[in-house]
Amino acid sequence: MNVFPRFLAAGLCAVTGLISLPLLAQLATPLPVSGVQVTATMTPVFVLNSLDNSVSVINPVNWSEIKRIDTGKQPHHLYFTPDEKSVIVANALSDSLTFIDPKTAEVQRTVRGVLDPYQLRFSPDMKWFVTAANRLNHIDIYRWDGSEMTLAKRVSTGKTPSHLWIDSKSSTIYSTMQDSDELIAVDLAQQAVKWRIKTGPMPADVFGTADDKFMLVALTGSDAVEVYDVAGKEPKRVKVIKTAAGAHAFRAFGDKRHLLVSNRVANTISRIDLQTLEVVDNYPAPGGPDCMDVSRDGKQILVTSRWIRRLTIIDVATRKVVRQVNVGRSPHGVWTLDHAPR
Repeated sequence: MNVFPRFLAAGLCAVTGLISLPLLAQLATPLPVSGVQVTATMTPVFVLNSLDNSVSVINPVNWSEIKRIDTGKQPHHLYFTPDEKSVIVANALSDSLTFIDPKTAEVQRTVRGVLDPYQLRFSPDMKWFVTAANRLNHIDIYRWDGSEMTLAKRVSTGKTPSHLWIDSKSSTIYSTMQDSDELIAVDLAQQAVKWRIKTGPMPADVFGTADDKFMLVALTGSDAVEVYDVAGKEPKRVKVIKTAAGAHAFRAFGDKRHLLVSNRVANTISRIDLQTLEVVDNYPAPGGPDCMDVSRDGKQILVTSRWIRRLTIIDVATRKVVRQVNVGRSPHGVWTLDHAPR
């Protein structure tokens, strides 16, 4: 039974701005930070403050907020461009995308007229750019020429498309339906829905295994991750992995074997072994953990604490919170160029 309120599934993420030369020099100067290993090559950490319509730019050497950058209304999620020169921030209520330099945090450009871009993703073949309109119940498929996008098809999806995944062959888009409790598959060549299946309550993030056989769906309205076999013509639910209350967002750990899921109600993060499909570790994550990133060396988990306006840094080896950084209201997305493989 769904015992968690629907508003817990609402996801928001953002980024933008300009860092001065002295501040960039600051990033290159190691400072002693208790409990956190630092290097001279770290790049800024971006935290998306959904209710402040802004992005906090954070120095990962001394863990201070360098700058706060204005975005459009309700920036939700962000994604790296295929040429690795920009981070794109989706501003859903402004119908716009903000392109930002991942090294300097300088705003490069703003693209307008993209209708309700809530979540976004590039196909692995780099030919398609896809957005989910969480508020307006559609998925937009754009052709991507390396720098510009052209709308190819708007696909009606049903109620509240949330998170997206595209398979390694760039043939299928998977999307959760947050308010109708479904997982759907969209054929990229035909640009039409090819199947849909009921899920548990409030499906949020979705993650595909490297062989494209399984899709994992986080249930924010429950305490589990569902596993679907999508290799055949029809999807089949094959397993339910118990994590903790409010399972919400995924992040690959970077070792090609493990996957993190934030449990927003339980205030924990679970680590799933993708070979056994079992939880093998848990980490404390106070304040409503949401989106995550992992340091390049795999020693730290960066997670937004949604309800307490902080970025939380967790030491993987000790399973302890080693630092929290004050940011804006309702922080959701977190990202840095200096991250472990995804």
